[in-house]
Amino acid sequence: MVNVDTAAKEWLREAGRNIIDSFKTALQIDTKADANDLVTNIDKEIEQFFTNHIRKKFPTHKILGEEGFGDEVKNMDGVIWIIDPIDGTMNFVHQQRNFFISIGIFENGVGMLGYLYDVVHNELYYAKSGEGAYWDDMKLPMLENVKVSEAVIGFSATWLTSDNPKNSLLSLVKDVRGTRSYGSAALEFAYVATGRLDAYISMKLSPWDFAGGKIIVEEVGGIVTNLNGEPINILEKSPILVSKPGLHESLVKEYFRVN
Repeated sequence: MVNVDTAAKEWLREAGRNIIDSFKTALQIDTKADANDLVTNIDKEIEQFFTNHIRKKFPTHKILGEEGFGDEVKNMDGVIWIIDPIDGTMNFVHQQRNFFISIGIFENGVGMLGYLYDVVHNELYYAKSGEGAYWDDMKLPMLENVKVSEAVIGFSATWLTSDNPKNSLLSLVKDVRGTRSYGSAALEFAYVATGRLDAYISMKLSPWDFAGGKIIVEEVGGIVTNLNGEPINILEKSPILVSKPGLHESLVKEYFRVN
């Protein structure tokens, strides 16, 4: 998939420039599921940008995108691009930083290429199946285990609300070294891959939120499952636990697994 990799990287850089240019213009902001679920004209334009390029250059490939400009994907047969044009839209709207473009490319259900692009900092995290993961030109080392008491874990404080069934998060907060929340799943996947975070937890992510990051994290030995330690379905929304090896087993066993 050399040609696919080359094209994806070129399109990511071009899309990033388009997003930066949009900072000078007024955004059209709408809401989706609720008042905090934002979407802008730029989210839509960037997804259309990728969709148009993919369909022209790789007409047999399927596309699953957050904003709905791709295909109705019902199975993982063939080559599928799973795209989040702006992961962290609230950050994009309010801060003009801390948002990523996320792309995962799968072939017959196997993650082949993953990309997480930090547009503002012009930093690209990417991986090729079996060839490791990279931060720009630097190959990332394999992740090493860390104790729960020494771990820094990313998750949103939203999940600590009283209607959250996983109240074990309260115990986890007390046991770890620290917690962080960045408002972008793609960013937090990238931070686990680089060791800036030791784990990341979300109670609900969509395929475009985790597809690219999953490929990258797994290439450096990280583990991506649901909270019970079970494999995730790439085409379904799911709770997600992303972690260094060893730590992942401890988190599942001590805080999440239902016996």
